[in-house]
Amino acid sequence: EIKKGEKVAFVGYNGAGKTTLIKLLMRLYDTTSGEILYNGRNISDFDPEKYREHIGAVFQDYKIFAATVAENVMGGEYTDADEEAVLSALRAASFEEKLKQLPNGIHSQLTTEFSKDGVGLSGGESQKIAIARVFARPFELIIMDEPSSALDPIAEYELNQSILKNAEGKTVIFISHRLSTTRMADRIYMFDSGALCEVGSHDELMKRDGKYAEMFRLQAEKYREE
Repeated sequence: EIKKGEKVAFVGYNGAGKTTLIKLLMRLYDTTSGEILYNGRNISDFDPEKYREHIGAVFQDYKIFAATVAENVMGGEYTDADEEAVLSALRAASFEEKLKQLPNGIHSQLTTEFSKDGVGLSGGESQKIAIARVFARPFELIIMDEPSSALDPIAEYELNQSILKNAEGKTVIFISHRLSTTRMADRIYMFDSGALCEVGSHDELMKRDGKYAEMFRLQAEKYREE
């Protein structure tokens, strides 16, 4: 159960079922048993296209298109009326500093596929453009599936703080292997072999000393070694 405005995290090792559940929530897959309810109504009752208009998602395999920054953020056609939405979305995704360096701001062409003057972005910068897409429209539910894997831990922390600040009042689901992200969540759902095995806040799960605590300690040890 996820309440409106909550920030929750799905965690677990690869293959635990986190992304599968997200795709079921978005109706990219339909359930073969059980049900998913949105405001008490089965999601299969909604028109899929109308239903998905409420959801903004960033997946690990996002794409940057051979178009302008603004068109990339809007996910298609851009008009002058969208300017403030694009700028606000890029601020929320911590892309502001890079934007100042681009020759034509939000009208700068990305990639050299159609323009020899096109701008090439780093992996982390590209991810921020993808993240900006979920802030460019009034989505009620925001899904972040490993949204900052190309960033170092400090940049990831700063981005997550910005996401939380700009997603106030919205429901956010984070999926992350880096458990530093999960500490900010109101509630954490730990997955194991396609099922939920633990639910609680970071502090509650650390006190429980189960699978989440073990996973967190292993990661903390790795950073200490580095």
